[in-house]
Amino acid sequence: MLSRVAYLFGLTLAAVMATAQSRQPAPLPPPAGEPKVYEVHRAKGPIDVDGHPSEKAWKQAEWTSDFVDIEGAIKPKPRFRTRAKMLWDDQYLYIAAELEEPEVKASLTQHDSVIFHDNDFEVFLKPLADQEGYFEFEMNALNTGWDLYLNKPYRMGGKADNSWEMEGLKTAVAVQGTLNHPEDKDTGWTLEIAIPWTAFSSRQPVPKPGVGTEWRINFSRVEWKAGQPKEDNWVWSPQGVVNMHVPERWGYLRFKK
Repeated sequence: MLSRVAYLFGLTLAAVMATAQSRQPAPLPPPAGEPKVYEVHRAKGPIDVDGHPSEKAWKQAEWTSDFVDIEGAIKPKPRFRTRAKMLWDDQYLYIAAELEEPEVKASLTQHDSVIFHDNDFEVFLKPLADQEGYFEFEMNALNTGWDLYLNKPYRMGGKADNSWEMEGLKTAVAVQGTLNHPEDKDTGWTLEIAIPWTAFSSRQPVPKPGVGTEWRINFSRVEWKAGQPKEDNWVWSPQGVVNMHVPERWGYLRFKK
């Protein structure tokens, strides 16, 4: 009798262990080099969020390196240039981006649509290193946005929380050309984003950063090509895998004077 109980217990334990193992995320391919670092400086003047990063304050901010394929150097160089820059002050983190694009187009106008179904620009932020959760914001050339909170990465069983709203967010787009007009050739589009420090409080106790604070951050650009079934993913700090939801491979944002 005891041997049979032990046998059944062994089967149950094996089943539990097998289930637990099946829930473990699949191993990731090697990273595509070290995460990049951006030193963000305090703005020395006002910034008007109008899609044109032309204020004097923006001149003190350096551009990131040009975006590369999400998998890194093993993939071809992106067809179009993308780069970003950042500043901060007592109220906001400011982000500007410049996206080269010969045909600027967008179709989604409903807030919290799945914006990457259009060509888009995406921001991923993880302010707290000791928390699993992080934040995502996407926008298209119509200035339509999608903000969401992830309690943990999808591969870890995380779920997207679309009910989170980035209260106080400011965004703007400027098109260098004609939006949704394929008959002419455009130069691209620029954008500005101002994220208030208070935007995260409903999901995480994120304190206002100071000099020396470090966050994880990455940027992505989704670009669709006619006749191509899959989108291109171009990023600032390459992930080594077609998956933006690997925060440990994002770049570092270091706050400076």
